[in-house]
Amino acid sequence: MDMMKLARVLDREDPLAGYRNEFVAEDPNLIYLDGNSLGRLPKKTVEVINHTITEEWGNRLIRGWNEEWMGVTDRMGAKIAQLIGARPDEVILTDTTSVNLFKLAYAILKLQESRRQIVSDELNFPSDLYILQGLADIFNQGHIIKLARSEDGITIPENSLLNLVNAHTALVTVTHVCFKSSFMYNMETVTRRVHGHGAMIIWDLSHATGAVPVDLNGSHADMAVGCTYKYLNGGPGSIAYLYVRKDLQKQLFNPIRGWFADANPFEFQLDFRPANDIHRFQVSSPPVLSAKAIEPGVDLLLHAGMGAVRKKSVRLTQYLIDCFDKWLKPVGFSLGSPRNPDYRGSHVSIRHSEAFRISQVLIHPPDGEVIIIPDFRAPDNIRLGLAPLYNSFEEVCRTMLRIREIVDKKLYEQVSPDPGKVT
Repeated sequence: MDMMKLARVLDREDPLAGYRNEFVAEDPNLIYLDGNSLGRLPKKTVEVINHTITEEWGNRLIRGWNEEWMGVTDRMGAKIAQLIGARPDEVILTDTTSVNLFKLAYAILKLQESRRQIVSDELNFPSDLYILQGLADIFNQGHIIKLARSEDGITIPENSLLNLVNAHTALVTVTHVCFKSSFMYNMETVTRRVHGHGAMIIWDLSHATGAVPVDLNGSHADMAVGCTYKYLNGGPGSIAYLYVRKDLQKQLFNPIRGWFADANPFEFQLDFRPANDIHRFQVSSPPVLSAKAIEPGVDLLLHAGMGAVRKKSVRLTQYLIDCFDKWLKPVGFSLGSPRNPDYRGSHVSIRHSEAFRISQVLIHPPDGEVIIIPDFRAPDNIRLGLAPLYNSFEEVCRTMLRIREIVDKKLYEQVSPDPGKVT
């Protein structure tokens, strides 16, 4: 059976195929493979936001805080908790991923103040590393950041990370699924061994939540942060979330003592009294429109079930790799993601010296062909994000054939090598 026929068979047999109809997709000439950066818009979100603006904000005005808005961060935290293996009272929507990482990392370094070492890896998202560097400067107590190295630019051998952890380590923080290569750590193993040295760990779940099963409680993870605009389909720049294990919540302090972190914000006391639960990690009033826009995408994932989502993700990414081996490997591409699905998230990176210009031809085809939106990451990665709720096997097949055509015809030579501000 050829690859296109196989794709169509797999699509007919796909139990999640019906979820494609739940998302806005008005351009039939567009294939969207960038859900690992910004998820598609759920149709239900349009209804929710319109109702929130016209009825709740427009008609109810400030009464909306008591009627609906004050509970939205708790309600959504409890729903996201179901996707990441946490208790409902351990997750809350608040701030951005970077701000949440700052708050939690600060709290750990303060709690573990006799320890001066922070451990991460060189495949971590740069923003996370910048936060750690900034904290080392703020504490100004000789903190050292050690980064585990990657031999292939794709994976981090667990021992390379864990051999850096010792009695001087206060904090380990890594991404569960790496943003460039899609390499995925074994959360339970890493967490257990970090705890064996008395250190604490923060997981960045931004490329994991909604794409792969996560079990924070089962892994006994300390803390986690994550965004909602990727596989949760919450919208551009949507509000992030954080997780703090229940037994740690009273031990840790939020360095940004905003009024929503107070035990009773509406008493307006002049002296701060931290809340005794997950709310102590809030800062200010929640962005209600953003918070409510997240719910439809999360509900779709909960309805589909993360087991089914992961099963399709593995099949999609494996099918893509099979197409890669058949069509792209022979013309100079290399695979930038793990072949073993146990160590692979839901996006696949393919590498080529002309990756940027190839991706630009996919997005802006000069010959009137199908528009394909992937994601470029310097220096040579084309990331293909496969969202199981709305991406199909036929889309993957058409994309891989199109990339081969662009290389065979050297269409990329028509494109300037100068990248724009956002890639």
